[in-house]
Amino acid sequence: MQFELVTPERKLASFGASQVDVPGAEGDFAAMDGHAPVISSLRPGVLRATGADGVKSYVVSGGFAEVNATAVSVLAERAVPIEEATGTVVDAMLDEARSLLAAALPEDRDACEKLVHDIEMLRGTIAI
Repeated sequence: MQFELVTPERKLASFGASQVDVPGAEGDFAAMDGHAPVISSLRPGVLRATGADGVKSYVVSGGFAEVNATAVSVLAERAVPIEEATGTVVDAMLDEARSLLAAALPEDRDACEKLVHDIEMLRGTIAI
């Protein structure tokens, strides 16, 4: 299947993959050839794509994934290869999420609190 990872700034990846592990907002899922069509929002997490050169991992801050039988297209708000995911990068994501929480309307507080929590968990997952 074809894997594409795009941010507003650039295309980060485009290659054939046998499996893509997606940090979906409603739970992680694996997409492989023949997957049923689905569109999912992303939560902050680690996206992994297994291709001919092994597993490539990326830290994503959110966005959307569109999956069909032959392709996975990920449109990420922010994404970096896991090797570039320094404490500074994750701290910037966390600062942005905390700013959103501070300015959130009452009806948006739960979603903003979840975003802060997800980024804090991401920090622990990638051990920086």
